[in-house]
Amino acid sequence: MAAAKAASAQAQKLRAELERHNHQYYVLDQPLISDAEYDRLFRELQQLESAHPELASPDSPTRRVGGAPLPQFEPFRHRTPMLSLSNAFTEDELAAFDKRVSEGLKTSQVEYLAEPKFDGLAISLTYVRGLFTQGATRGDGYTGEDVTPNLRTIKSIPLRLKAAAVPALIEVRGEVLMYRRDFDRMNQRQRENGEKEFVNPRNAAAGSLRQLDSRITAKRPLRFFAYAIGAIDGAAAPATHAELENWLEALGLPVCAERRVVLGAQGLMQYYRAMGARRAELPYEIDGVVYKVNSLAGQERLGFVARAPRFAIAHKFPAEEAMTEVLAIEVQVGRTGALTPVARLKPVFVGGVTVTNATLHNLDQVRAKDVRAGDTVIVRRAGDVIPEVVRVLPEKRSPAALAFQMPGKCPECGSKVERLESEAVYRCTGGLFCPAQRKQALLHFASRRAMDIEGLGEKLVEQLVDAGMVHTPADLYDRSRLNAARLAALERMAEKSAANVIAAIDSSKQAPLARFIFALGIYHVGEEVAKILARHFGSLDRLLAADWDGLIAEKERVQKENARRRNKDETLLTPVLHGVGPEIIQSIANFLRQPHNRDVIRQLRASGAVDETRVRPSAKSGGTLEGKTFVLTGTLPNLSREQAKELIEAQGGKVSGSVSAKTDYVVAGAEAGSKLARAQELGIAVLDEAGLQQLLKES
Repeated sequence: MAAAKAASAQAQKLRAELERHNHQYYVLDQPLISDAEYDRLFRELQQLESAHPELASPDSPTRRVGGAPLPQFEPFRHRTPMLSLSNAFTEDELAAFDKRVSEGLKTSQVEYLAEPKFDGLAISLTYVRGLFTQGATRGDGYTGEDVTPNLRTIKSIPLRLKAAAVPALIEVRGEVLMYRRDFDRMNQRQRENGEKEFVNPRNAAAGSLRQLDSRITAKRPLRFFAYAIGAIDGAAAPATHAELENWLEALGLPVCAERRVVLGAQGLMQYYRAMGARRAELPYEIDGVVYKVNSLAGQERLGFVARAPRFAIAHKFPAEEAMTEVLAIEVQVGRTGALTPVARLKPVFVGGVTVTNATLHNLDQVRAKDVRAGDTVIVRRAGDVIPEVVRVLPEKRSPAALAFQMPGKCPECGSKVERLESEAVYRCTGGLFCPAQRKQALLHFASRRAMDIEGLGEKLVEQLVDAGMVHTPADLYDRSRLNAARLAALERMAEKSAANVIAAIDSSKQAPLARFIFALGIYHVGEEVAKILARHFGSLDRLLAADWDGLIAEKERVQKENARRRNKDETLLTPVLHGVGPEIIQSIANFLRQPHNRDVIRQLRASGAVDETRVRPSAKSGGTLEGKTFVLTGTLPNLSREQAKELIEAQGGKVSGSVSAKTDYVVAGAEAGSKLARAQELGIAVLDEAGLQQLLKES
């Protein structure tokens, strides 16, 4: 009994001692003992906990070494959104921000909390009764990835808050990053071991935190700084953001020492210039500074706009620039067929990264900057992220340098390249055949509003394309090419799941003409345009045989005639294909004129993918649903959402995606969510499927 008590007391003493040294080293940057002495204390605690398993504690420093690899990260829904900040790049933009805040708070001078903008990875930490229980990445602001095991390995993150009185729950927001010196040492070890070096501290930190094996993360020198909170329960937040960060520091969390309280736009600029002058001497990378209204009550009054708070802004430093040479200008074909000229550069180190490529955006940009192969140029990492060519140094140009020309044919598939009058982008018309567009074309074809092939998601499409099993949507229906046995041989597939996918593909056959047209992925042809085309032509034969040039000429003639009639207050003509403009018709023509697109359509037709007799009738006028707006939510017992939409639109109604005061009916099925609650708040009529059917019958 006495031995157990002594072991427990010694374990508590060692834990406290090790956490104190972690805080001194990783937070205060003031180590009190050597690394060897720290290792000795750590091993002693490990041996004690091994000999006495009952002493194991979730907040022990030994829990930071990492555990077995995870199969994947679980999603984590943030209690309050982790929104990104709007950016300011100039003094005028900063002054405009200060003016908006001053007017919003009805004061002549606003007090702000200013601090560096870390170049790391935003995370949240959840503490329950002082104990660290869960941590996650920011993700899309609403849902991140649960990386708790990896965060436990970061020694500057306390596993237990050190204050005597702690909230029942507190969600701490902050940044994981890597100090420059730690990054350099890590890369030196990589070189000595003959392993690949990391590009910059930010990428190294982000990659380390997203390791499936937390033992790898434990070997990386990551650090953490807290700067805000999300949810809090069981305690009142301080009155100002400065006091909040002081409180976080008192709880044992590392907080940046460079934070300052400043007044008005002048104080913001003074802080910005001071941090810019000290940027190179800071131990970590920053790409600007962040300003937040200091009053937390003021923050709440200002609220949010879109995906960013009104009370805060990031003031970015000018992007770093460097001089290099354009070795060549090549063209990349994107997933949607857009052709983008890219400058291949002589490697140059800029903004902490070795840059070898820079986007030239489009032909207009290339001509405006007059970039040519062989030119000497200034390159900048715009926003410290995307490399771009800022300007050419014409005095260094060779007389033999030729102006860039966009190719007339797609470099990937040889299809004709077209440019619509309203766009700056050139596009490949190869659609269903182009290798660069293959994955995107298949994903769109299989999407819910197109052919609705359940189970054919992004990962499976990537495997099918990479393995050469599927080249066009028509291959999905070719059982000599794609069958359950071949599918089951793919990674993470089994016989049952493979059979389910094949069954889903087969059940997608006999799609209505409008769905089929939409599934082809013709640029500018959305669901509504596809419906108009299906109603107008009524069959694929008529669609494929259409005189597109004649239609464009007719559309333009009616437009001119209607312009004349408007001036004379005369009755307007109804144009052919009402709702489909000349540019959309031109896009359709470009697509259908490509022989390989027509070949794929022919193959799809032969496989039974489309039922041309299923053409949605034109919407009725004069019915009781004309002018009425519906919102569909939940799962109906006998109708799919798309079927319900078709029935409503056929009777003149309109289906919207969101509930507002202009909504007339909400059709609610099983597991209806926030839309139903919103309808009840607004007093909007709510129908079940039977009610909808009765309304349709009456109409």
